[in-house]
Amino acid sequence: MSSSYAALITGGTGRVGSAVAARLEGDGFRVRAVGRRAGDLRRAEDARALVERTAAELGGLDLVVHAASEGFQPQPVAEVSEEDWDAALGATAKGSFFVAQAAAQHLRSSTLGLLVLVEDVAAYQAWPLFTPHCAAKAAQAMLTRALARAFAPDVRVCGIAPGTVAAFPGQEERRAAETLLGRIGSPDDVAEAVLYLVRADFVTGTSLVVDGGRLLT
Repeated sequence: MSSSYAALITGGTGRVGSAVAARLEGDGFRVRAVGRRAGDLRRAEDARALVERTAAELGGLDLVVHAASEGFQPQPVAEVSEEDWDAALGATAKGSFFVAQAAAQHLRSSTLGLLVLVEDVAAYQAWPLFTPHCAAKAAQAMLTRALARAFAPDVRVCGIAPGTVAAFPGQEERRAAETLLGRIGSPDDVAEAVLYLVRADFVTGTSLVVDGGRLLT
């Protein structure tokens, strides 16, 4: 891959985001991977400032991977608060939209022009203990499709929906049993999926599920 490409990774200090950043750097990308300190992506102003700083530092912007997410914690429906909803929808849904909105003009001028939203299989399954998270990820999955139509034909927009790729310690065996392959994945599996989408220039408006077959169990 040409080293002329520049990439912004939001949520780039987490396990998945940092794996994506490392994989892209290894493939020759100029990468800026950012975490929460880079701004509040729920706010259009902060998202726009981040994108503009990144484009200025990297000399343009060809790829955006939005891996930022919040609000993933188990809670019975009766205990979910308004603050819990705001957290779940914030970086995940609002952040996806405002980062995409700010990056669109840069991606349109690129020969690559790709936006990747890191979703979750929770967008396609009903998990009662994670209701706000499921709803936020479902909203994000719809953004993948709506933004693909809005930005076509100049920019491709794709989603990646991981299953368990970063299990909590002690949960590996239980999570592995939830998949058809009988094992959990790793953040590197998501990174490889991003590289596939970089090269798959006839793919847009859809989500690549990377879950070891969990959606079928």
